[in-house]
Amino acid sequence: MRKMGVTNENDAPVRTERSAPREKAERTPPRQFIREVQAELRKVAWPTKAEVKKYSIVVLTTVVLFTTMIALFDVGFGKLSIWLFN
Repeated sequence: MRKMGVTNENDAPVRTERSAPREKAERTPPRQFIREVQAELRKVAWPTKAEVKKYSIVVLTTVVLFTTMIALFDVGFGKLSIWLFN
């Protein structure tokens, strides 16, 4: 805690001064905001159609496998609990 500056050498808490409240910044006009958003979107590395297909197949396969696994565990534990309590 000392390294973080929260306590002093006697392990007593250190009081910090609160910073002054920030002044409100000027609002960005909508037109400028849209221009900035478009500029940022141009910087994005968009995936190709083939990459989207591959990633979609991987995600769907994983979802199906995990859903099947959870369903099998659910059925197995259900049958086990019925067998144990009968």
